[in-house]
Amino acid sequence: MADKLHFELVSPAKLLKSTDVDMVVVPGTEGDFGVMPLHAPVVSTLRTGIIEVHNAGDDTEKLLVVGGFAEVNAEGLTILAELATPLLEVDQAAYEAELKNLEEDVTDAKDELEKSRAEKARDQVQSILEVLGHEAA
Repeated sequence: MADKLHFELVSPAKLLKSTDVDMVVVPGTEGDFGVMPLHAPVVSTLRTGIIEVHNAGDDTEKLLVVGGFAEVNAEGLTILAELATPLLEVDQAAYEAELKNLEEDVTDAKDELEKSRAEKARDQVQSILEVLGHEAA
């Protein structure tokens, strides 16, 4: 019986984490789900949220994730994320400033395509700030 789960977190830029852990809680689009050793195979899309990496005796490591998907198979759990950042490294003030800029971009958009792109970026930053607000509470 496997006593550890192999976990890999990959972003477009690089492999962020590759380690054996006790459990990972994943923010799936259908709700959070925990993955432990010998978990049944599953594929899920991700929503903006917090990945929790659990190891016995260690503090829980938390990472902000935006978009992507998770796959559980016989080899373990792999998360391919559009963006992933350790929660301790997230600069909430920078996201708040970016949100103000994006709101101006929506207002100043010259055509529907430009407005749509600005709204999508604004909505993504808003969802990140909502997650950070819930995490701080």
